Amino acid sequence: MPDRQLLHIVIGGELKDIGATEFRDLSKVELVGAYPSYAEAHKAWKARAQATVDNALMRYFIIHAHKLLDPSEEEHSH
Repeated sequence: MPDRQLLHIVIGGELKDIGATEFRDLSKVELVGAYPSYAEAHKAWKARAQATVDNALMRYFIIHAHKLLDPSEEEHSH
């Protein structure tokens, strides 16, 4: 039986400040993609983070979208 889909979304962009999580320009936020597991999302996140390592203000995030769709859901493992 295949694992249950746990939707994760990877986004990223340039932040206003290194210590913040507020994007400089929301119109330029990149939607990297939607993934069926944390492991798949982490692979995409890592690739984009490494590709933009020269820009200290660029940050990528993994959104646990399955928890937003069903807040009562608990993920047992990554």
